[in-house]
Amino acid sequence: MEPMKPMEPMAPPERWWSGDLGEPSSSGSQNGSRYAFFPERHRLLVERNGKLVTYDSGHHHISGVSQSDSHDRSLAFTSQDGVVRLDELKQIG
Repeated sequence: MEPMKPMEPMAPPERWWSGDLGEPSSSGSQNGSRYAFFPERHRLLVERNGKLVTYDSGHHHISGVSQSDSHDRSLAFTSQDGVVRLDELKQIG
């Protein structure tokens, strides 16, 4: 019987955002959507169905995401103020 090989480190996550934003404080994906939040830049990036949109997060510090089960699959994010719906944030790109 051969001894077990040591575990190899996990590969870093794929970077799908611009490098000038730095590293996100939170990111995730769910049902074909993904997001990344950059608190220093007050930016929330959301990619849905291959389309990337940038939002101004204002004073919100995003820490999580939820998605409704309705037909439009709307996104809502958790911040220090509670739930923030995506349509409450200013789209900038």
